[in-house]
Amino acid sequence: MVPGEENQLVPKEIENAAEEPRVLCIIQDTTNSKTVNERITLNLPASTPVRKLFEDVANKVGYINGTFDLAWGNGVNTADTAPLDHTSDKSLLDANFEPGKKNFLHLTDKDGEQPQMMLEDSSNVDDSMHDRFIGPLPREGSVASTSDYVSQSYSYSSILNKSETGYVGLVNQAMTCYLNSLLQTLFMTPEFRNALYKWEFEESEEDPVTSIPYQLQRLFVLLQTSKKRAIETTDVTRSFGWDSSEAWQQHDVQELCRVMFDALEQKWKQTEQADLINELYQGKLKDYVRCLECGYEGWRIDTYLDIPLVIRPYGSSQAFASVEEALHAFIQPEILDGPNQYFCERCKKKCDARKGLRFLHFPYLLTLQLKRFDFDYTTMHRIKLNDRMSFPEELDMSTFIDIEDEKSPQTESCTDSGAENEGSCHSDQMSNDFSTDDAVDEGICLESSSGTEKISKPGLEKNSLMYELFSVMVHSGSAAGGHYYACIKSFSDEQWYSFNDQHVSRITQEDIKKTHGGSSGSRGYYSSAFASSTNAYMLIYRLKDPTRNAKFLEVDEYPEHIKNLVQKERELEEQEKRQREIERNTCKIKLFCLHPVKQVMMENKLEVHKDKTLKEAVEMAYKMMDLEEVIPLDCCRLVKYDEFHDYLERSYEGEEDTPMGLLLGGVKSTYMFDLLLETRKPDQVFQSYKPGEVMVKVHVVDLKAETVATPITVRAYLNQTVTEFKQLISKATHLAAESMRIVLERCYNDLRLLSVPSKTLKAEGFFRSNKVFVESSETLDHQAAFTDSHLWKLLDRHANTIRLFVLLPEQSPGSYSKRTAYQKAGGDSSNVEDDCERVKGPAGNFKSVDAILEESTEKLKSLSLQQQQQDGDNGDSSKSTETSDFENIESPLNERGSSTSVDNRELEQHIQTSDPENFQSEERSDSDVNNDRSTSSVDSDILSSSHSSDTLCNADSAQIPLANGLDSHSITSSRRTKANEGKKETWDTAEEDSGTDSEYDESGKSRGEMQYMYFKADPYAADEGSGEGHKWLMVHVDKRITLAAFKQHLEPFVGVLSSHFKVFRVYTSNQEFESVRLNETLSSFSDDTKITIRLGRALKKGEYRVKVCQLLVNEQEPCKFLLDAVFAKGMTVRQSKEELIPQLREQCGLDLSIDRFRLRKKTWKNPGTVFLDYHIYEEDINISSNWEVFLEVLDGVEKMKSMSQLAILSKRWRPSEMKLDPFQELVLESNSVDELREKLSEISGIPLEDIEFAKGRGTFPCDISVLDIHQDLDWNPKVSTLNVWPLYICDDGAVIFYRDKTEEVMELTEEQRNELMKKESSRLQKTGHRVTYSPRKEKALKIYLDGAPNKEVAQD
Repeated sequence: MVPGEENQLVPKEIENAAEEPRVLCIIQDTTNSKTVNERITLNLPASTPVRKLFEDVANKVGYINGTFDLAWGNGVNTADTAPLDHTSDKSLLDANFEPGKKNFLHLTDKDGEQPQMMLEDSSNVDDSMHDRFIGPLPREGSVASTSDYVSQSYSYSSILNKSETGYVGLVNQAMTCYLNSLLQTLFMTPEFRNALYKWEFEESEEDPVTSIPYQLQRLFVLLQTSKKRAIETTDVTRSFGWDSSEAWQQHDVQELCRVMFDALEQKWKQTEQADLINELYQGKLKDYVRCLECGYEGWRIDTYLDIPLVIRPYGSSQAFASVEEALHAFIQPEILDGPNQYFCERCKKKCDARKGLRFLHFPYLLTLQLKRFDFDYTTMHRIKLNDRMSFPEELDMSTFIDIEDEKSPQTESCTDSGAENEGSCHSDQMSNDFSTDDAVDEGICLESSSGTEKISKPGLEKNSLMYELFSVMVHSGSAAGGHYYACIKSFSDEQWYSFNDQHVSRITQEDIKKTHGGSSGSRGYYSSAFASSTNAYMLIYRLKDPTRNAKFLEVDEYPEHIKNLVQKERELEEQEKRQREIERNTCKIKLFCLHPVKQVMMENKLEVHKDKTLKEAVEMAYKMMDLEEVIPLDCCRLVKYDEFHDYLERSYEGEEDTPMGLLLGGVKSTYMFDLLLETRKPDQVFQSYKPGEVMVKVHVVDLKAETVATPITVRAYLNQTVTEFKQLISKATHLAAESMRIVLERCYNDLRLLSVPSKTLKAEGFFRSNKVFVESSETLDHQAAFTDSHLWKLLDRHANTIRLFVLLPEQSPGSYSKRTAYQKAGGDSSNVEDDCERVKGPAGNFKSVDAILEESTEKLKSLSLQQQQQDGDNGDSSKSTETSDFENIESPLNERGSSTSVDNRELEQHIQTSDPENFQSEERSDSDVNNDRSTSSVDSDILSSSHSSDTLCNADSAQIPLANGLDSHSITSSRRTKANEGKKETWDTAEEDSGTDSEYDESGKSRGEMQYMYFKADPYAADEGSGEGHKWLMVHVDKRITLAAFKQHLEPFVGVLSSHFKVFRVYTSNQEFESVRLNETLSSFSDDTKITIRLGRALKKGEYRVKVCQLLVNEQEPCKFLLDAVFAKGMTVRQSKEELIPQLREQCGLDLSIDRFRLRKKTWKNPGTVFLDYHIYEEDINISSNWEVFLEVLDGVEKMKSMSQLAILSKRWRPSEMKLDPFQELVLESNSVDELREKLSEISGIPLEDIEFAKGRGTFPCDISVLDIHQDLDWNPKVSTLNVWPLYICDDGAVIFYRDKTEEVMELTEEQRNELMKKESSRLQKTGHRVTYSPRKEKALKIYLDGAPNKEVAQD
């Protein structure tokens, strides 16, 4: 509860009854009256009457009492409980409220009508609270005391009604509080507002969108006439040429004032308002220097729009106490003496002089900027000075005009006074870029000035320069950022108001004093760090002159164009109000429809007025779903639907004329249900859906044909028994209830056989929407245990089958047909008719597989023989890729011979396919890669279609033909499988072992895989754009199959052995990653995953794919990719080099001998350890997937012979020539610095005692500008070994720069330096090694007069 809230709400007669129990009421607004529904908390005495509770709630939320209801919300359905009586005098205790506990209530619509908003959003809050509100609002949800702030809502609805003050606020776009403060100040300035109204916009000359004065005019009209609490400023900022990003840039309000005034002056040229800014805000001062010996004075006249006042003098720990003190300091002259003496033109020598500023003229509207932002040279950060500086409500400026100008006998012009301004108060203290014209102002004597420029001080009356304060722009926060708001005095009622973005409230003089800043006590220089961060930043005073002080124009005094603008804005506001009223009475609810032809679930949002009837809503939904040309209107109806559970809750028979507001339970921001536009065929009748029924999708399973049909829907009650449910299904499916088995799929991995006839559906775990499989046959399968039955295995396979889309390589000679056996290298050829099925042709005739795959088979035989000849000497190393998993499995097909195959083919011909029109696809998200569950979206007609390939090997059961029909609905379950129990699935990226592991036997066949070998492939017509020559397969496969077996099933379609193509998995971002873990299953794959097959050598066990890049140390780009190679575990470096030689010759045109190049470690772009020929991969050299190595061509014989040696790359720096030599390699026998010096001296000829070296920085080749290298590197480190700080050279490939310390740096002219800088900058940018520090620059505030930013070249 907000502190102070209790005092507002507790009845006076019991306010002090501390011993009385209290009731905590939490009320949630569930209506749609506001965009953001509020939740309020009241802590009331138990004796409070219920009617008083309603009054307090009405005051808190801003509704008229009696237009809303309060109902219990403690877990009770509000529809079933009567609302509380808002006129009851019963106490809360008697009304069943529980003291000491949370009592939840729902604020609901009354009689279907939304609550009415209060016209004045006063909320009955005491005026004193508004008076206290001057500061920035606390963030939503924060605890704030009402003695400081009044917490108000920032929701859109809170800005719909005007503040009780009669003033309108401005909406903060994001960080535009500084803009709002200035706009409100200008609006509350009568002279500025009236002048703006007199300007007339000519639409024929300018676009209104980009006209700044016109948009300000519109804004001021709205601020004066709108009934809203706050209005937007987006039209004004758009006229500035700002986009939405500018709303997130906070700027200085004084900077904005200056820029906006400049923009208005430009826009008002050649108009009556051309000189308005100068007339109101511009003053004049004199910047002078006077010789103290002869009295000669040089000066110039400057103009100003505001006066910047220093809070605390530089170096001082004491701030000025008041604005008057700061003004005196502003005009206090300084003495130029000593080294700062002034050269006097009359004395012709340097003399002591007085330099300072004098005010010549004060503007009508005087703006004072308190310079609270400073720079701390100790911390080198900007700081804010929060010291106290008082300012009066009335300021007498007559004391600040100096009469010395009239008395000076020797005042003369000084043409070089501008040059002598260095060190003056003007340049030190004035932050303004005054608009001066040196040709006019420089050298003007007061004696020769016109009468208008003379200031006759004695003739001025005392109160002629008396100013009254009317605007204080306050900043709250730090130098890094904060919040602006304005305290403004209205000249209409002399009352002060706080304009804080959306919120306008009354304040007092005491609140103005709080903005003086400061804190009690003195804390020295950093005292402001402990002071309040909310203080005045800009002050605006108006001259007290009855002849000039204007009043705001009344409505009848408006110019005609302003009257028209007022009328136009009122009409727009009324139109917006009507539109909001329509929105408040519009029901917005999700609408779904299963397209009757495409069988695709469509989604839209139905927006219907609450008074529209159900019949009218059906017609709207009918047109929204574009069904006019598809189905008649009378074949459609709207039903209540739960899309999440895919559940039809109820239908609305006989309620065609009922308003939608009643059917949907009123207008709400969100609904807990959806609507479905249900369709039927003309000869069908709609089924009645009653509340309380549950929906069951029934899949009929045919054990003989091994199909799972598409679902039919039945509705049941939870209190029905299993026996009654079987009778219900029997009527719908015409299956015998006596032999019926029902299997309920409750969740991902739970299949439950409903075996207890007397159990209710609720007891069995039925819910709103359910899925069951039914089977009714007289087979012996009923007698087997459920988990051992044929039914369970069929459902298990059904759940674990996924659909993949496989893109075959363009050169693939394979055919879209059935998998065929082929003759294996080194093995006995098998009878094709024994091992394979045939494909049923379009006419029902059988076509020979040999004829379909003749080309593919011949190529396979050829490749197999080649593979046998190449790998014959390698023993068993190639068995995993030479031998087919499929043919080594003891399949029932092989056991029973060709006669069984014929039976299977005959059985396949009798498989019934479902109606394609009833096919419904359902998308599903990828399953978790570590869970063995997936979704099948395959229809029975697809899996039983012709031209397909089916294989199932099951060691535990009889022969199972594979014309399986899978329903189109999600089966996101992983069946309990003993052979796959406890197996961990991982991503299919290669890590340590890219081939097979212990789960593979010698032939490359996974143990336990014999049970999961379902595979079926169909031709697939891909979308356009996949490219000519590319062919697609749609594969249905058991996801428990291993990648090795999956590849072997694809062999006939690719046309090469599985060891000669690679499998790439395509992710949603079209990124491809190679799948190389042959022993892992496809469990991480999900439905509709795309797979790309690429020709190329696949990895075997213990092999790794390696990227080989050439190292070119003295080239501009030192790293050049050459080729992909394959290295194997146990291979020596020399063996890998031997295999690389022919590949380098063929692919890269590099003809190298084995002793003329080396391999070395590659870490990003850095060369590392040199690999010696006898090193063995995985023993001496760690290797991983996607590994990279450098290949370096040697100029001579390899010098690296031992791991104790160290190869270092050295580069000489020649300061006298300002250039670097090419790299040279040094091979050290130890890590001694002395040896390094000796080697450097040996290759360079520099005497040993003159050698200086430094380690290169950054990434190879450690580039650095020749302008920086001599002083930026850590030259000649005081160490004796290389492996200690600051060198830390422990591996090959380190870069060392060296120089001759006796060599002098070349002296460069400025021109040479600039030219060299350009060359170095270009060189380093090309290599990408230039690293410069560029601190974030504050974005300059600009207003674009053409309404859009100019495309200028960015300058530093």
